[in-house]
Amino acid sequence: MPLKFSVTNRDPSSAARCGVLDTPHGTLKTPAFMPVGTYGVVKGLRSEDLEELGAQIVLSNAYHLAERPGAAEIQALGGLHQFMGWDGPILTDSGGYQVFSLSDRCQVDDDGVTFQSTLDGSRFRLTPESVVEIQSQLGSDIAMVLDQCVPGSATRSIAEAAVRRTQDWAERSRTIATCLPGGLFGIVQGGVYSDLRVAHAEQLIGLDFDGYAVGGLAVGEKKNVTWALLGETAAILPEDKPRYVMGMGTPNDIIEGVARGVDLFDCVIPTRHARNGMAFTSEGRISIKNQKYAADEGPLDPACNCPTCRRYSRAYLRLLMIRGEMSAGIMLTWHNLFHYLDTMRSIRHAIASAGFVEFRRNIAAGRAKLAD
Repeated sequence: MPLKFSVTNRDPSSAARCGVLDTPHGTLKTPAFMPVGTYGVVKGLRSEDLEELGAQIVLSNAYHLAERPGAAEIQALGGLHQFMGWDGPILTDSGGYQVFSLSDRCQVDDDGVTFQSTLDGSRFRLTPESVVEIQSQLGSDIAMVLDQCVPGSATRSIAEAAVRRTQDWAERSRTIATCLPGGLFGIVQGGVYSDLRVAHAEQLIGLDFDGYAVGGLAVGEKKNVTWALLGETAAILPEDKPRYVMGMGTPNDIIEGVARGVDLFDCVIPTRHARNGMAFTSEGRISIKNQKYAADEGPLDPACNCPTCRRYSRAYLRLLMIRGEMSAGIMLTWHNLFHYLDTMRSIRHAIASAGFVEFRRNIAAGRAKLAD
């Protein structure tokens, strides 16, 4: 099999678990966070920066890469790994989220999705089969099926239709998955309707995917609904396959996801917030543009050992940010990703040492110190 997953540790008081996921481009320890490099680059960072930060896997987007420069063009240049100079695993999203985020620029039918390009207005067609082929050309280690993501406010009839389409597309994708160099994940949909999600998860399990993702969460529904749906869905997914919740979230969100048995996470929050001057620290979020940091000689986070915190003061970072210096966003991106990846290391350590429940409680109370 192109992917191999095994659980190495379980928390006795929750669904949290540690695992090892083998892919064609290396092995990663889970739970793991995937920095988002939508266009084949994590904004502001080089691939060697990601290696230095300790990133195990990155996420790119098949839809956007197919739109520009094109999957065939990337394949001709040696595939996405060679193209972006990254030797580790890559997961590629299929474009299903863009059905939601670009809903005013796309038309969905039972056969696939037609997008109006954000680049030149031309029409761009995705089908379940073409999405698998695109990810094969990119050389993805983990490919995602095409799915239909609906907002949290979607009615039951809309959610039912999206589940039906997503399941049909998953079946069509599964039949041609042998062309992929890596594995293929199915995606559970169902809006805010628990019974739809449970039924869809059971249908997907019957297709025996290499892993399973929970999609369509954190798209407008209330947080307590998110956690209930995630917990119910993850609980019925196979124990011996990796579980991925798409597009979530803050460090606290990740901890709550881990507690419900999730293994893989991604989100643009740490990098996007960094470019806007927001930093995640052991003392909570801070906006470095705040005037109170103008004469602050201390590091961004006194408990952090990242290059930004070791070398630069809050006052200096604030000056760079308010002047619009590109280095400010880079420095904060370094820090935020270090914080996220360090959080993942601490989570894995806590699970392995049977201390996850206490760690989770201390994080919520602001008392936990992340592992070195």
